[in-house]
Amino acid sequence: MPKSAAEILKDLKKKSYAPLYLLHGDEPYYLDKVADFIEENALSPADRSFNQFIFFGKDLTIPALLANAKRFPMMAERQLVMVKEAQALQGLEQKEMQVALENYIKNPLPSTILVLVFKTSADERKSWVKTFDKVGLVMPSKKLYDNKLPDWILEYCHENGLKISRKAIEMLVENVGNDLKRLASEIDKIKLNLRIDEEINAQVVERYVGISKEYNYFEFQKALINRDVLKANQIVNFFAANPKDNPLAPIVLLLYNFFSKVLLTHATPDKSERNLAAVLGVNPFFTKDYLQAIRSYNLAKVVQILGEIKRLDLKSKGVESGSLSDGEALREATFRILH
Repeated sequence: MPKSAAEILKDLKKKSYAPLYLLHGDEPYYLDKVADFIEENALSPADRSFNQFIFFGKDLTIPALLANAKRFPMMAERQLVMVKEAQALQGLEQKEMQVALENYIKNPLPSTILVLVFKTSADERKSWVKTFDKVGLVMPSKKLYDNKLPDWILEYCHENGLKISRKAIEMLVENVGNDLKRLASEIDKIKLNLRIDEEINAQVVERYVGISKEYNYFEFQKALINRDVLKANQIVNFFAANPKDNPLAPIVLLLYNFFSKVLLTHATPDKSERNLAAVLGVNPFFTKDYLQAIRSYNLAKVVQILGEIKRLDLKSKGVESGSLSDGEALREATFRILH
């Protein structure tokens, strides 16, 4: 039965454990969160020595897995058998091994908690996965879309009793990206340094996440949105002087993603916040940036800008770059975007 991480954790905190868990997907944050909770709480410290078995898939065969799952706990109510990176289980692609695994899934030992943790998406066409879905607990863990990140940050802060400003959320999204483990780690680091009732604002993020308030990708985009020539050039000069910390490729990607959405904003008749957020695939937090951008750049200018970004991308890859450094190429492209 498919369940979310929140639903599974809610049951686990009530000490309600199922005999079968399949955790799979490409977002490791939730996989690790649920697996770690089970590992740390399913058994008492006294019971773990003889009844907790943590394996890695590459080191384990299906027969060995089943032998461990079928044994009875020693002087305890239950045992835990967990396989991390289970996608690498030896024999998992063999039909007879899949049948053996499926037979156990159909009739699991009630005193065993079997947890399979796939760091990829399990093949839901496989018969054993379908059977697991019917009789066990299955938790898909998919990467969050970028437009969901602000809500995730807000919810994470709320769960931890933290208040956070919109600007701080934007800075975390732009500078950390959709790595949930790193986002959680950065917020946890901030929490350790906050005073009681202090809000996480832009200054706090700058101080503890190590983001320069004046010279970062986020502020560069803001300067372009507002056509702030002086600020944009100050940031470009900083990037050019610190190329190792500010490589050109992420900047090109940032520019392309942003101005592609500005073009789409121009083409969208209904520019209400709700509709624009849905069309652009962004959080409503960010629609104001695109509305400001179309005031700063008309449709023809945006088309021209996208052409400049394409040329900048080619130059970053050494095509028609001549003797220009990355910093000089970015400075030239920025001039053409702003003028």
